[in-house]
Amino acid sequence: MTSKLMKMISGAAAWRRLFCLFADAFGYNKVKQKKDVLKMKDRFSAKYNWLIKEKSPYLLQHATNPVNWLPWTPAAFQKAKREGKPVLVSIGYSACHWCHVMAGESFEDQETAALLNENYVSIKVDREERPDIDAVYMKVCQTLTGQGGWPLNVFLTPDQTPFYAGTYFPLHAAYGHPAFKDVLRELKKQYDQNPDKIAAIGSQIMTALAKQSRSGRKLTDETVRKAYEALSENFDPRFGGFGDAPKFPAPHQLIFLLRFGSLTGKKQAMDMAVRTLRALAEGGIRDHIGGGFCRYATDRQWQVPHFEKMLYDQAMLAAAFTEAYQATGEAAFRDVVATIFDYCERDLLSPAGGFYCSEDADSEGEEGKYYLWNPGEVRAVLGADAGLFCEVYHITDAGNFHGQSIPHLSGSDLGRIAEANHLSLPALNQQLAASRHKLFAARQKRVHPFKDDKILTSWNALMIAVLAEAGRVLHNKHYVNLAKSCFHFIDTHLVQDSTLLARYRDEEARFSAYLDDYAFLTLACEAMYEATFDLTYLEKMKVWGDRMTGRFMDREHGGFFMEEPQSTLIIRNKEAYDSAVPSGNSAAVLALLRLSERTGDQNYIHYADQAFAAFADEVSEYPAGYTFMLSALMLRLSGPSELVALQGAKGEAAVAELRSSDLPYLPGLALYAGDPCRLSAFNENIGIYSPIAGRTTYFFCQNFICHLPVTEFAKLKTQLNDEAQKTSKTD
Repeated sequence: MTSKLMKMISGAAAWRRLFCLFADAFGYNKVKQKKDVLKMKDRFSAKYNWLIKEKSPYLLQHATNPVNWLPWTPAAFQKAKREGKPVLVSIGYSACHWCHVMAGESFEDQETAALLNENYVSIKVDREERPDIDAVYMKVCQTLTGQGGWPLNVFLTPDQTPFYAGTYFPLHAAYGHPAFKDVLRELKKQYDQNPDKIAAIGSQIMTALAKQSRSGRKLTDETVRKAYEALSENFDPRFGGFGDAPKFPAPHQLIFLLRFGSLTGKKQAMDMAVRTLRALAEGGIRDHIGGGFCRYATDRQWQVPHFEKMLYDQAMLAAAFTEAYQATGEAAFRDVVATIFDYCERDLLSPAGGFYCSEDADSEGEEGKYYLWNPGEVRAVLGADAGLFCEVYHITDAGNFHGQSIPHLSGSDLGRIAEANHLSLPALNQQLAASRHKLFAARQKRVHPFKDDKILTSWNALMIAVLAEAGRVLHNKHYVNLAKSCFHFIDTHLVQDSTLLARYRDEEARFSAYLDDYAFLTLACEAMYEATFDLTYLEKMKVWGDRMTGRFMDREHGGFFMEEPQSTLIIRNKEAYDSAVPSGNSAAVLALLRLSERTGDQNYIHYADQAFAAFADEVSEYPAGYTFMLSALMLRLSGPSELVALQGAKGEAAVAELRSSDLPYLPGLALYAGDPCRLSAFNENIGIYSPIAGRTTYFFCQNFICHLPVTEFAKLKTQLNDEAQKTSKTD
């Protein structure tokens, strides 16, 4: 290799020429459990490495590699120091397609493994178990190359200092990208012959990573407006979503637009969100046969997905569709929520009540095989009904993915199709539902994609919050019960001696929880309260919120670190960017604002304001990348909004009324209901309200201004509807 790679190493400006292929994608069937790895060992007489002792399905998938993989431990770095070797840290996750591609090409290749074993100490990391490690070294890759993704491969000195990074490296040089073996040889040569250069590069990287944001700016409503304008400029008016292919659903951006539209009366904001959600509901990114959504679409039209399914995508999309239903009353959005939860309950719910992480894209070694159809397969299942189904869902002989078809509704005019087939629209929908049911039963007989059965606190807390909110909005007790069961799972299995842990699998809870875990769980507590009006959840909300601030807050510069102070990583990372899942800082700021509202304690607002200030520079640079944090900022700028329903002595059922009634879409509205004494004991500010003449009384207040208290629920609904209509007329 070569002078080309030498030049890449030699100058900081040249780092950005290194290709980092973004591929947050699927996976294929591999080993599931430790016993499966041992079976493979017996079958192939393969030596297994130290990953065999781990619980992570992703790490276990690499336990029979000829590479002498080690898990991330102090002992691994001590070994590197003792042997004078650089360290390769390879980070991925079980549903990552390109992680598996690189594993098959390189990590299962004897020659590559020999290079690694002789010259490096090799460490494998599951990014879902260790998001703290991933966050630090993803920032390194993005700093050096301008891009990021998985697999993430970072080369370190034995003291964890990075000096080179990339994502997928091919086995053989292709498309201008160096072969992985050439990279390994050249980096080892540079490490041995030019230690001063390696040290200088590492020092420059560490200096860049250590920079703290010291913002002189302030986040304002102008920042919020700029985020809306940026999304508007990037909006695809024909197919929905933002930009060109590949397209990600970005649910937090859609939620931001719904809330921005509601608060400002900008109809276009809501229209963009609704147009996108309709396209998602119709597209091939949605699993029309079995429910749920795939990770993202490779095309502009949302028809061809990357087929892996992630729990966090199901949670965030269910949240967006629930809010859209509340804002529009569009029944199709409610139906999408139902199919998401049906999928999660059927395929991701553990017997103990927690939700598993993901399902791979591949089965039997083929991408998307489980999800694809051709007309012959449909005819074999549906008989005479096959033609109609194929017409509606675009199942053709030519197909749209490797000669097979991904079912989708994009461009299907159901009214026209019903008329052409002499059916009423309800009759057509009924026939299609029956056909989907039969095809699902047939699909169940196929080889299923591999399931990553880790249970993560953060993603489960997201699911709890969304299930509880959807249960309240859609009046579905079953969703609330699923949320209760999941909450109980976390309480039982992931809390030890008042400490939250991050991952559960195979009867083992491990890893101190991260900021995201605490922040999402705090928000989940509030959602559970509003779904049940059980004050215990608000008490738990305060407990977890206080532990979050105590363990993660940066008291010098504001904002929150991702990991606790005892972290042994090279830096304590602070993340604000909202990617597929809202950042821990965005969730933490929202949790603090809600805690202030719930408890009456203004210190929480002070902490939130410090966080807004800490990230003001980077948010202002690209507001559209921080829409969950800006949703929290909108709440801060608009002021508190409360609906307090105090139970009277005469027995009118305030809680029952709130549970059974459809409330208008008022983002940020905090609901309280129940006994006045218990509520005021938790938040003394509630004590200023009292029932009128012993009757259940409703108080609706916004930004410290209250409407007249009412004792009839119908009058309260009038007040709420009037408020909701005010903004809708201001565009």
